[in-house]
Amino acid sequence: MAKDFVKSITSMEDDFAQWYTDVVTKAELIDYSSVRGSMIIRPYGTAIWENIKEALDKRIKETGHENVYMPLFIPESLLQREKDHIEGFAPEVAWVTHGGDEKLAERLCVRPTSEVLFAEHYKNIIHSYRDLPKLYNQWANVVRWEKTTRPFLRTLEFLWQEGHTCHETEEDADRETIQMLQVYAEICEKYLALPVIKGRKTEKEKFAGAKYTYTIESLMHDGKALQSGTSHNLGDGFAKSFGIQFSDRDGNLQHVQQTSWGFTTRIIGAMIMVHGDDRGLVVPPMIAPTQVMIVPIAQHKEGVLDFAYDLQKKLSNSIRVGIDASDKKPGWKFNEYEMKGIPLRLEVGPKDIEKNQVVLVRRDTGEKQFVSMDGLEETITQLLTDIQDNLLKKATDHREENTHTAVNFDEFKQLTAKEKPGFIKAMWCEDQACEDKIKEETSATSRCMPFEQETIADTCVCCGKKANKLVYWAKAY
Repeated sequence: MAKDFVKSITSMEDDFAQWYTDVVTKAELIDYSSVRGSMIIRPYGTAIWENIKEALDKRIKETGHENVYMPLFIPESLLQREKDHIEGFAPEVAWVTHGGDEKLAERLCVRPTSEVLFAEHYKNIIHSYRDLPKLYNQWANVVRWEKTTRPFLRTLEFLWQEGHTCHETEEDADRETIQMLQVYAEICEKYLALPVIKGRKTEKEKFAGAKYTYTIESLMHDGKALQSGTSHNLGDGFAKSFGIQFSDRDGNLQHVQQTSWGFTTRIIGAMIMVHGDDRGLVVPPMIAPTQVMIVPIAQHKEGVLDFAYDLQKKLSNSIRVGIDASDKKPGWKFNEYEMKGIPLRLEVGPKDIEKNQVVLVRRDTGEKQFVSMDGLEETITQLLTDIQDNLLKKATDHREENTHTAVNFDEFKQLTAKEKPGFIKAMWCEDQACEDKIKEETSATSRCMPFEQETIADTCVCCGKKANKLVYWAKAY
């Protein structure tokens, strides 16, 4: 029975897309709803998101931001106040046209993002430089009517946080934009063990209505990139459209400088595709709902279950620990918790109790250790740290091994034709025509212009003209 449980997962090397689908369903992260492209996030998936949310919310508040909540619906006239913004989102907007049996006088948009809602509110509450900065964040759901969907990565509805801030100066807004991108990078690397590339989006790829967009990009197991978080400097575009003005320190009226930034449940998809394997999910200990799962062996024998429950109570002071006392066979339990990616499995039976020991099995390496009960809590804590560090190192090594350079278009096309193309570093002349040609001929898109620039050639990888910008390119989700 245990073997059948594992066989139900498609090999990631045979069919990565099907492997991903198998993992999100078999590991009980999601279920499909009756609406195309909408997912039910099950308790285990929700618990993972809650741990990510808790870590990020703490950092957001530490940087001086307050949580608020904006309405779900946006009047069409309000959405149209910022031309570039509505044009960018128009294909993905879901509209409400009726309330009960009555047709609405004005269509309502189900929020795809909340810039216009915050802008309308800020106009009403900001009057003086003393009202600035305004540092707001909301945790919410949004709807974008995607044509192609995949759980966590791209769904009609998803969960996220969206920060929206107002500042006196361009410099203040830029510091905010970069600061929040750094917070996202920290959450990814420290908690999710996901190494990221930080940089700026091209004009073509920036957020609709933004002055410019910063991004963190991560590389999946199959060599595709995933945008993992973005931070936008909106400049004064929304402020001018909505009339958000303040009296400056000299008594003159100025428009505020705004930012927005977002981090979504798609990061769970990144975690799955970076750390998972053919046995299923691998969850980093820092965000694992259960860090250690106790599996009693020969639990029908006297004293075994009592010992296991006492052990759970003792460890739970500092570790998120569960226990499976069901009547399933141990082999089934082992495979079930490997599928769910529990960082450590703790086995304890009559012989272990006699020897004052337990068996610990790491999910990341499969390594089995016989560990004394003396100092067990400290041993487990260190092992969880080792697992977290190992996952980050493994993911970083994978990214470095799959990051290539190209100095001409022939080299570029050869790299994108590989089964796992990875990141491609190449110079760009900053002409969108070249960016468009690269996407058209290779399906690769510009991921970012990294903060840490290099010069690997003097000319554009596409047209051969003089180039000063290094860009990370990749096929992407």
